[in-house]
Amino acid sequence: MIAAVAGAFPDRSYSQDEIGSLLGLENRVVRKLLRSPHIRRRHLYLPDPDPFTGRAHTESPAELHAKFRNGALDIGSRAILDALGQASLAPTDVDYLICVTSTGFLVPGLSSLFSRELAFKRDLLRTDVVGMGCNAGLNGLNPLAEWVRHRPGRVGLLVCCEINSAIYVVDETPRTGIVNSLFGDGAAAVVLTGHDGNGTGPAPSSRTPRVVDFESFCLPEQWGSMRFDWNAEAAKWSFYVDRDIPYVIGFNVREPVETLLKRNRLDLPAIKHWIVHTGGGLVIESVRRGLGLEDHDLRHTSSVLRDYGNISSGSFLVSLQRLLAEGRVAEGDRGVMVTMGPGAQIETALLDFGRPDSDEAAHNDVAAHNDVAAHNDEAAHNDVAADSDEAADSDE
Repeated sequence: MIAAVAGAFPDRSYSQDEIGSLLGLENRVVRKLLRSPHIRRRHLYLPDPDPFTGRAHTESPAELHAKFRNGALDIGSRAILDALGQASLAPTDVDYLICVTSTGFLVPGLSSLFSRELAFKRDLLRTDVVGMGCNAGLNGLNPLAEWVRHRPGRVGLLVCCEINSAIYVVDETPRTGIVNSLFGDGAAAVVLTGHDGNGTGPAPSSRTPRVVDFESFCLPEQWGSMRFDWNAEAAKWSFYVDRDIPYVIGFNVREPVETLLKRNRLDLPAIKHWIVHTGGGLVIESVRRGLGLEDHDLRHTSSVLRDYGNISSGSFLVSLQRLLAEGRVAEGDRGVMVTMGPGAQIETALLDFGRPDSDEAAHNDVAAHNDVAAHNDEAAHNDVAADSDEAADSDE
């Protein structure tokens, strides 16, 4: 189950106009992007402006690398401690830590840095997911949820740390301007526990979300639509986003979602809550149209984009945090999380809110057709081998 989720951001935030002035973004296309109503502010680690020009100085590759390390440690640590505190846990209670980032490279990785700075225990299992982009939060959540599911009483922690201002390249091209007008700095952490009544973490409530299932969908023909290239002139990595990728995502998002739901004997109307990556205003609108949703269904996705910009891999967790804080989730509700990014890749996950453990187990075992054991009344009167699918359908 998801025991707690928390986000953290740099203390300083900027309006889009302030960012344009600080970075000297004068390109006509970029200025138009900065005036988009979808983003109002972004939290960023930016240098102080020059007192004479009013612009931030151009950061060297070494300065950007240091910014990534220090920034990730700052907001990543805050997100971790906040999430663990909500669950009445400490770093020493964590058994498995997965760290996700695409905005910097460290060896040892972020998981080792957090382990040292926050005093995690010595037998901590660690994994670093690096370079998978905005979809990577669900790529990290998938193995962590599976690991916790088979280890009742153990604690898993996922943290997504993205210092997008460490990948800014400032020039007069629309390519870099799109990145500089969209992405913000942010971190998010989520605590997963397999509660077994032994006092480890909070007991599940009537609204506790449980991760039930995942579905992935890759578009290899779109491999180059979101990527890092080496900019030799700037001596930095430069991120590229194809202008058509929002439409590609919107056209294809329905397939993995419907596959996920069909496997769990559900359909789109059964989903009460949608948690979607804040890819940008056009991405959100394309996903909304592709899934036939209302603006209200994506209110938290839109509000996170408005307040923070695209914070990459952790944005869906901040949307989930806002959904839970809203207090409108009811026992028995179902939700779907959707992220997308380089590959091109679409990741999806199914959530149950406050469902009994027996129901959760039945849903988890659909693919293996093990739900007969959860329906002893039907199994006692039917040929199990022939009728297990029918018995499962009757539960729904």
